[in-house]
Amino acid sequence: MKNKIIIVGAGGHAKSVLDVIETTRKFKNFLFLDDQKVGEKINKYLIQSESKYKKNLLNFSKNLIIGVGMINDLKIREKLFIKFKKKGFNFPVIISPYSYVSKKAKIGEGSIIMHGALVNSGAIIGKNCIINSKAIIEHDCRINDNCHIATGAIINGETIVGRNSFIGSNSTLRNNIKIKKFSFIKFSSKISKNT
Repeated sequence: MKNKIIIVGAGGHAKSVLDVIETTRKFKNFLFLDDQKVGEKINKYLIQSESKYKKNLLNFSKNLIIGVGMINDLKIREKLFIKFKKKGFNFPVIISPYSYVSKKAKIGEGSIIMHGALVNSGAIIGKNCIINSKAIIEHDCRINDNCHIATGAIINGETIVGRNSFIGSNSTLRNNIKIKKFSFIKFSSKISKNT
């Protein structure tokens, strides 16, 4: 069971999550759960229904990660995290070997640091976050729980991003500002003051 992990969701982001996890070599067996895509495959892995397993899901593995990207619903990742946490699952931190995470940064359970991302000294990443490909989280930033920092976004030093927020691709947030919870920042935005 130690080398197995469940990925909830089977869309495009879940494919990228699989790729990152495979490069870590910590897990070798995968189970995808997505009631909308039962019977389809991601690579060689058959997509299953959660209802099929019911209480037996923990028998496959206690390790689980949310593979839903959260663009349309800022609460969906939080809801899934709470649901599976109550069922007794563990949420490992996943860090791509092709990213850089300072030893003085902190990463919360269930968060994933994708290929090419950078998390600098003193940064704190909350639970169940996505730091997507080539995103930059500068020194002393705080990214609160259930956030998605999209591809190529730049969060400058000492900025705080409220929980359940989405920061779009190639957006730039000035240093030392606060982004309120449930914020949706469109791609290529330039944010220079508190929201």
